[in-house]
Amino acid sequence: MSLLDLCLQGLAVFGFILFGVLWLMHFMSIIYVRLHLHRKRSEVKGQMAGVSLLKPLKGVDPNLISNLETFFTLDYPKYEVLLCVQDQDDPAVDVCKKLLGKYPNVDARLFIGGKKVGINPKINNLMPGYEGAKYGLVWICDSGIRVKPDSLTDMTNQMTEKVGLVHGLPYVADRQGFAATLEQVYFGTSHPRSYISANVTGIKCVTGMSCLMRKDVLDQAGGLVAFAQYIAEDYFMAKAIADRLAR
Repeated sequence: MSLLDLCLQGLAVFGFILFGVLWLMHFMSIIYVRLHLHRKRSEVKGQMAGVSLLKPLKGVDPNLISNLETFFTLDYPKYEVLLCVQDQDDPAVDVCKKLLGKYPNVDARLFIGGKKVGINPKINNLMPGYEGAKYGLVWICDSGIRVKPDSLTDMTNQMTEKVGLVHGLPYVADRQGFAATLEQVYFGTSHPRSYISANVTGIKCVTGMSCLMRKDVLDQAGGLVAFAQYIAEDYFMAKAIADRLAR
């Protein structure tokens, strides 16, 4: 048998194994979601803790104002919206001011300027908001995320003394264009499948697009500033929180 034939057979075996693993992840995710995550509505469990929402913003896209507005209409008793923009001349500032004027009864503040503490621009942007946060739970949520009124209730219901971080897997809402369709396919298939199956098997796998964290545990790890030296700050924050809760 020639070397080429051996290589082709090896690739075929590798492809077959990879195909089997992907299908195993697929079914594992479906079963886990159906048994543990599928609920028709979020029910309040006891007294809800206060939440400080940190929003890193840079630039404006066609969906920014509609995405942000969903956080001003959350059905949650005690939370604050901390909007963080790096530059004074960023057009996102005007969007924030428009929403602040439209929802004067929502506890919301705008922070402009950021704070240079490391190489991670997202952390630099969020630092003033984090330092001004007044609640024990901190929710870092990217600008491209939109939520339902009960999304925060659903996340805080998962937070217990043994849990330090709850992350939400995003999916893409209906939008026009090929890029939006491609994103919708990705976030509705391979993206959640890999995250869910990893967590089922005990692998720490967190998406930083929407993370609810206990601020006291995060502060024990050095606070938000301790992760400014990393680009993949979501992984290191998850690891630091898990390590401290495991002690």
